[in-house]
Amino acid sequence: MENEKMGEPRIEPTARIIESTLGVWTAVGARTLIQETVVGDYSYASNDCDIIYSQIGKFCSLASHVRINPGNHPLWRAALHHFTYRSRSYNLHAEDDRGFFEWRRSHPVVLGDDVWIGHGAILLPGVKVGTGAVVGAGAVVTKDVPPFTIVVGIPARTIRRRVSLDVENALMRIRWWDWPHEKLAEALDDFRKLAAPAFAAKYDSEKEEKRHAEHGKEFSQSP
Repeated sequence: MENEKMGEPRIEPTARIIESTLGVWTAVGARTLIQETVVGDYSYASNDCDIIYSQIGKFCSLASHVRINPGNHPLWRAALHHFTYRSRSYNLHAEDDRGFFEWRRSHPVVLGDDVWIGHGAILLPGVKVGTGAVVGAGAVVTKDVPPFTIVVGIPARTIRRRVSLDVENALMRIRWWDWPHEKLAEALDDFRKLAAPAFAAKYDSEKEEKRHAEHGKEFSQSP
């Protein structure tokens, strides 16, 4: 309980975290493997996920059995098998192929903030999923997903927007995912009770009023 109060990451004992960074209030489920990845504040990965070479924003929700940036084989080589780059395992060379792994790292998967990835979805190397987007269960994402859209299927295709463009623009101005913990607590009732358009209307107007007030203050203080 003390770790939860302090916002420290909650990591199941069977999970493995390798050369990765986890933000505050994050959680990692059983048997999940995360390698060379940055996970933003409040994001979680459920059980049996496999994630490598990725950047995950804040408040992302990853269901179980999600795979992000799965192994990519060298299609241009005579051999697809990984003996050519994991050569030490086969006693073929003293070192593995560093160039190959740098090539893998150069194709990260990037998730924006408040992204939901459904059960068993696969995100292929190099794709970007925009803020507020949803990837349906079992989908295979082969190209970038725009913000606040819902994609499903193999390969993943857009079925609809989550919110209107006006609401999306308002949410992007509000950027509630950057709010401090205390402000999230203050606004919790609104998160629960207000649909996205009403939430956007309330907090976007508050931000605009604050901006005008600050601008007026600066103007009044000018010589």
